[in-house]
Amino acid sequence: MMPALEPAENLDLAPEALPMARRRLVDFLELTKPRVVAMVILTTLFGYYLGAAHERFDWLRLVWTLVGTTLAAGGTLALNQYLERDLDAQMHRTRRRPLPEGRLAPTDALLFGAVLTIAGILVLVAGSNLLAAAVTAATSVSYLFAYTPAKARTPLCTLIGAVPGALPPLTGWSAASGDLDAAAWAIFAIMFVWQIPHSLAIAQVYRDDYARAGFRLLPVVDPDGSSTARHILTYSLALLSLGMLPAMLGLAGPIYFAASILLGCSMLAPSVRLARSTKPADARRVMFASLVYLPCLFAVMAADKLGAAPW
Repeated sequence: MMPALEPAENLDLAPEALPMARRRLVDFLELTKPRVVAMVILTTLFGYYLGAAHERFDWLRLVWTLVGTTLAAGGTLALNQYLERDLDAQMHRTRRRPLPEGRLAPTDALLFGAVLTIAGILVLVAGSNLLAAAVTAATSVSYLFAYTPAKARTPLCTLIGAVPGALPPLTGWSAASGDLDAAAWAIFAIMFVWQIPHSLAIAQVYRDDYARAGFRLLPVVDPDGSSTARHILTYSLALLSLGMLPAMLGLAGPIYFAASILLGCSMLAPSVRLARSTKPADARRVMFASLVYLPCLFAVMAADKLGAAPW
């Protein structure tokens, strides 16, 4: 039987419930890590643009691809927060998230994340193609069931996590072209290698916080930071070489080639300095250099291809 309407005098409680509902919406949004999702969207868009360079540019398919990717990425990140809620409660930088603070119930986060992730993959199946949906599904599965548990078990987690982190451009590329050729894998390789110095520098800066939660990141198990610095230097050097690869494969031209060398050197310089000092301040310089490197590299590559764009 349907309940009777509340007495009129109780209706004045509705305005007070509004801020609570808004707070709840904000908490669910926070579960999706919007800044990380924004980067996923941009790299997916970049991959789509490059993958469509020799095809008719399908704007409607691009919209479906970005919607599906946004949903799947947000859902995956919400599920990650569900799985790591107890660890997040121990870290200063994450303890105020909705789950550690108890603002959302774990079951709500689990359901929310699962629905978003599945919905995103289904949108890609319907509006894009099966390959793009498969790449996105692989991203979610590897992030949740390989990278997330590995962080508490092995310093190799950075390498494991670089795989799902490098897959979003392949989602865009496969959505646009229907396949993944050597040029697509070159973009994957750049993103994969870029994440190593980027992630290790972040972990070095927040080393004590990660240690407090029991994460087994390399900077946590490397007391003097020397091994971390060597890894950052090695992968920064590899990034300098890999950055030239798109030009060699005909994906970009001489402008990009020159820019890739300059940007690679700008990434390498603070890495060399860190290898000599192992100081947290120099790790922070590497972190900032990495944040400049990738968007600038991709922007130059996209601009270099603009003249050949199919629209």
